[in-house]
Amino acid sequence: MSENSKIEWTDHTFNPWEGCQKVGPGCDHCYAEARNARFAGGTAINWGPGAPRRRTSAANWRKPLQWNKAHAEFFAAHGRRQRVFCASLADVFDNEVDRLWRRDLFDLIELTPNLDWLLLTKRIGNAQRMLKSHDWCAGQKNVWLGITVVDQEEADRDIPKLLSIPAHVKFLSMEPLLGPVDIGEYLTPSFPHCVAFVQGKQMEDGYCGRCGGHRSDPIHRPDTHDYIDWVIVGGESGGRARPLHPDWPRALRDQCAAVETPFLFKQWGEWLPVAVEELPDGAIHVDYDGPERSLGRRLAQTSIGNQQFLATGKKAAGRHLDGRTHIAFPRGIS
Repeated sequence: MSENSKIEWTDHTFNPWEGCQKVGPGCDHCYAEARNARFAGGTAINWGPGAPRRRTSAANWRKPLQWNKAHAEFFAAHGRRQRVFCASLADVFDNEVDRLWRRDLFDLIELTPNLDWLLLTKRIGNAQRMLKSHDWCAGQKNVWLGITVVDQEEADRDIPKLLSIPAHVKFLSMEPLLGPVDIGEYLTPSFPHCVAFVQGKQMEDGYCGRCGGHRSDPIHRPDTHDYIDWVIVGGESGGRARPLHPDWPRALRDQCAAVETPFLFKQWGEWLPVAVEELPDGAIHVDYDGPERSLGRRLAQTSIGNQQFLATGKKAAGRHLDGRTHIAFPRGIS
């Protein structure tokens, strides 16, 4: 489903610069840091505090302009707008990035109104002061603002910060998910925000039929909605990946389903959860129908409590959750 990106929830990946530093447990096995080291002789020269970030080429910066021009052709083929994941190898709101680079990025977003830009950050606390203005995201209907959340601590610390920023679409990337997380309270409007207005219902002569407030009141502006529009969940891949217990994405799926929030399950990652049965002769039977990674070699196993996992690798583990794929997206610009 991607034009030039292997990431399941986007069409294009655009990196205005490269480099970052670790800020939480989800960063422990950063693929972008490993990639940076691989292309720099073994040392991640653009990683860590004080390390220089590397701005990408002018030719790379022209690509979004080309995608923007191809809007009509893409829409005719797919029936929707193109999605651009920004900064898979960096962080838009990184303290070490030249502020003029960030201003150039925001200008590029304004020049490409036919693209939906997905700005995903681990530093949402920096966003308010680093945006062009307090309500810049609200003025750019093609900006989807998201945060990475890997555990309950990050959810409770960072989701309220995200919800305080005006943006057309607000989303969570819960990858790698490292434990159970309850986000139910963040999926619906909180008082005094009104569900009726947000859904475009019961508004007569500018007054809300549910609570009586006027649409000019800031609490009734749709660009200040205080709930999450979209949830992405996935496990970790790579040689040192941590397993994803199936109960964790199931709970998030069910929380989203209860309020009709779009939910996307991206991947299991390195470890596939399996059902293991102890046989009378002491042998172990593993209920697994995927291919062996190496013929003649037993797959590595691990466990979380009673849940067993096989190291099948990302491709073999796939993205089925309880026998089906979950690939829902928020509405965005109609």
